[in-house]
Amino acid sequence: MDPEPASDETGGGSPRRLDHILRALPDSELAALIRRLGIRIDTQKRIDAPSQVARALVGIPDVRDPSRLQASSRELLHRIAEAGGALVVPTLPSGLEPLVARGVVYARKIDEGIELVLPTAFLVQLKSWESEDPRALRALLSQASFETVSAVAAHYLGRPATPPIALSLEAAWETLCDTARLQSEVERLAPVERRLLEAIEAVGGEVDTQELLDLEREPMRLRGATGITASRRGAGFALERRAFLIPIHPNRHVIPTEIANIVGAERRKAREARRAQIRSFVLEEDHAPRRARFAPDPGMLALGLAYAVREPGSDVRPGVGTPRSLLVRLAQRFGRDVEMVALSAAVSRAIGLWEPSAASAATPPGSLAVHELGRVLFDTWRRGGAWDEARPEREVLRAASEGRESSPIGALREMVIDALQELGEGRWVPWASLRGYLAADDRIGGVERLLRRWGDRTSNEAPEVLEITRRIALESLPALGIIDLGGDDLDDGPALRLTPRGRAMLAGTSPSFDPSPSHFVETQILQIAPSARIAHVLALVPFAEITRIGDKVDLLLAPSSIARALSAGLESDALRARIEAVAKLPEGISQMLIQASVVIGRASFVPAAGFLWVEDAEIRELLRTRRPASELFIDPSPPSGLLLAPDVDLERLVRRCRALGVEVECDGNLLRARSVTPMPSSQEAPSRAPSTSRGRSRTPAPRTTRS
Repeated sequence: MDPEPASDETGGGSPRRLDHILRALPDSELAALIRRLGIRIDTQKRIDAPSQVARALVGIPDVRDPSRLQASSRELLHRIAEAGGALVVPTLPSGLEPLVARGVVYARKIDEGIELVLPTAFLVQLKSWESEDPRALRALLSQASFETVSAVAAHYLGRPATPPIALSLEAAWETLCDTARLQSEVERLAPVERRLLEAIEAVGGEVDTQELLDLEREPMRLRGATGITASRRGAGFALERRAFLIPIHPNRHVIPTEIANIVGAERRKAREARRAQIRSFVLEEDHAPRRARFAPDPGMLALGLAYAVREPGSDVRPGVGTPRSLLVRLAQRFGRDVEMVALSAAVSRAIGLWEPSAASAATPPGSLAVHELGRVLFDTWRRGGAWDEARPEREVLRAASEGRESSPIGALREMVIDALQELGEGRWVPWASLRGYLAADDRIGGVERLLRRWGDRTSNEAPEVLEITRRIALESLPALGIIDLGGDDLDDGPALRLTPRGRAMLAGTSPSFDPSPSHFVETQILQIAPSARIAHVLALVPFAEITRIGDKVDLLLAPSSIARALSAGLESDALRARIEAVAKLPEGISQMLIQASVVIGRASFVPAAGFLWVEDAEIRELLRTRRPASELFIDPSPPSGLLLAPDVDLERLVRRCRALGVEVECDGNLLRARSVTPMPSSQEAPSRAPSTSRGRSRTPAPRTTRS
């Protein structure tokens, strides 16, 4: 299919199902897709051609293993999946063409721009990535066994599921991705299944097979090679085939985040009364400190890091943790704590801010404004796939690929955030009170058990739960701009307060920001405002240097940097357009660009191996016209010498010139050929005794030349 927008109206069917999208394609585009991928259509089959094409497409390995795709296509695929399978962009982004050519992504023109659609059959196959919640329903389904996904597909289809299973899962996903329909499914559960689901959610949302059978009071125990296995009957299997409880190899059973939010809603409301005493103490007294450290906007630091790593000398390999030396260097350069820089770097990489595709304004994060970056960073951190406070090295990419299993950090983050919302809505809270409030949470016991098991599986020494909550509250949340810290960090700890930005993010609203545009505060200093587009700022990397990161980012546009960019091939008109996309050009830089764009003449480049300086015009003419030396030089050559042809080496030059009686010097030393090539008798020169000193041999030959 050509990468032009294609309609996917399905005439009553789901616009996300792959076979419906293929049926909506024009016949010419469907035929082109079949020819391009070499799909064989069997006219004798009872299913139509679009269904056969859909079966062939879900079997390609590029979706199951996105590492086979180029970086821009992989990032675009993740952004579409994060948007729920449909992403609206103003223009066609980079990396789209390979996805369209493989029949993975489809585009159609709408009023808001161009909608990129990732069919559900591909969405449920994608491997989890850093910016996704590892316990999300989609992530758990993508790694579930064939038996599990087959049972889920059969339950929502109402009939046995047939391979390919990805197509059979499309009907199930229509229910699972709809919050209202999902809540209705939970409410229709049998009482015994609902009690089992609530019991698992109460102990952290994860149990092993032994605990699952104990909770559902199943007396039958089937033992296999990996231990006790759950029976294919009872309440546990009933939840499994609804995708409310996903088994994870070898013997774990996890409630997806979307289901846990629905099941635990009532219990979260009931916690209010049990911690009223601590809340009353915090609310009745004033705990405002005498000094405070106000949290900056994390988007500015993330933008500065993404800008700095695009400069030469910042080598970051995909899929591997950020080099510690680079983090230390960036922390010293911008005057920030190393752990704050490490957190911002890890989350920025997870959202694709360090990828080359971020310089495109067609897709996120390049299409976002700078003030929107803070919410994206916080949401990515909250999912827990990029940064984990339970690890000795908090960046998840620092662990080996087989040891990146997520800890129960999501439950601890929600506990801290809930406590801050309940205690610190606009007021300061002592850390000692917040710590006691967290210790009284009835979820602590279940999380401690999950943390110990996670440590055993991944060979990590799991810290205490309250130590992890301290890292979250006093390190991560201030770095993300959610919490202000006040007072001295003594034994009791500092006081905490939700920032206005943090209160807005937790309430689901947009934080306020300064709407003034970017501008030049001096002739060469460009100050980036929160309203600027990220892609437009990153486009300034070739000729602007970052100087300061505070509430805003300052860039230096020095004449030398602009001159280097122009000499590297960047046109002055393109350079002007990049600057004007961010701020209005000052008169000084505008005049400099005008002068740089003036062409007063042209020069032609001629490749040459060297220049033979010959002062005597007669000798120059002799070398230029007589064989065998004439073929060594470029004609015409500049005055006072001869240009050597590109393929002429020094040995050959010395030998040919000496054959005509001309000696060659270099730095005052006479050059001699290391070998002698026989010449025809008609062109032989009189033989000479070799010179044994640095002086010239006495001969009536023409004047000596210098090279």
